Amino acid sequence: MPKRQEAVRRLVAIKRPNTHLCQTCLLSLHHLRLASTATAPAAETGPIEPPPSGRALPSNTPSTSLRTVYKTKASVMLSRPPLLTRDLTPFEKAYFLYQKRLNERLALPFSRYFYYQKGTPGDVEWKRKMKERQTPARDIGRYNAYAKEGWNDEVLMGARESEPEEQVEALLRDAEVEVPKGEGEEEAEVKKQVVAKPMPRVTEADRVGDKKSLDRLLQRTLYLVVRKGDGKWWFPSDGLVGKESLHTAAERILVQTGGLNMNTWIVGNIPLGHYIRNYSLPATDKEKSIETRGEKYFFMKGRIMAGQANLKDNAHGLTDFQWLAKDELQNTLLPRDWSAVKNVLAER
Repeated sequence: MPKRQEAVRRLVAIKRPNTHLCQTCLLSLHHLRLASTATAPAAETGPIEPPPSGRALPSNTPSTSLRTVYKTKASVMLSRPPLLTRDLTPFEKAYFLYQKRLNERLALPFSRYFYYQKGTPGDVEWKRKMKERQTPARDIGRYNAYAKEGWNDEVLMGARESEPEEQVEALLRDAEVEVPKGEGEEEAEVKKQVVAKPMPRVTEADRVGDKKSLDRLLQRTLYLVVRKGDGKWWFPSDGLVGKESLHTAAERILVQTGGLNMNTWIVGNIPLGHYIRNYSLPATDKEKSIETRGEKYFFMKGRIMAGQANLKDNAHGLTDFQWLAKDELQNTLLPRDWSAVKNVLAER
């Protein structure tokens, strides 16, 4: 290889040590080198010194800068899902009652003698109930679909027929059966048939405001939050131990926090989200050249099937716990913590 071409290759290698040039580019640079040296006086043959570079050579001395790290923690959003459907809006109540009355207008007439033989006690009881409500349906109020006013099946303002409580009461009244006292006696007594009444939607825990009970706000999703020694409320959290996964860490945290009396389920291995909480002053470890800026929380979704939390002998120094809905968490958590988790929580 000619000396000039070799010199050009060395010069390019020094200027751009990480750049690989093809043979065509090297030949082009060689021709440019020949053209520039043709007009310059001949120089003494010797090693070509690399031109001074604007960058300083890397030093072999170790760097004194600190490495920035964050503590990785798993946080469990343990929740109790809604047990009841939400309350209907006034429009939905009126719409559903209208649909029931419309069904009475479109359905075939009730075949009375197919179910009750004429003159039997059942037939007499049927006549009495039909006289009161004027329709076979028991929960749509006083309405006759085949009368002249059958078209007027919409609910009026302030009417109670569309309220679920009123419909339950109507069904309970319909369960009452008149039983005659004896033969030849005209008077009759009302014998109430034993009927299983539905449980109320508002529980005792709702009335007394017991936020530690799971039998409250049955229409909402409740989340477990615990109070640490500094008085701040947060989800059960702890750092990872060794090489354990977030899923395994979440299971361990629940046992160490709420005890063994909770039947829980960690949903999946992927967190719902994460939150970076920076310290006001970073913690520095000069021996390890580490600067801890804060904590990274990864939220794992969990469900409670049965049981209750018990903070006795917990391993994290927790003092209290609550089961709170989303709007209650807004008034309990710190503003910065609430801003980080509000989009992860369920609306109801």
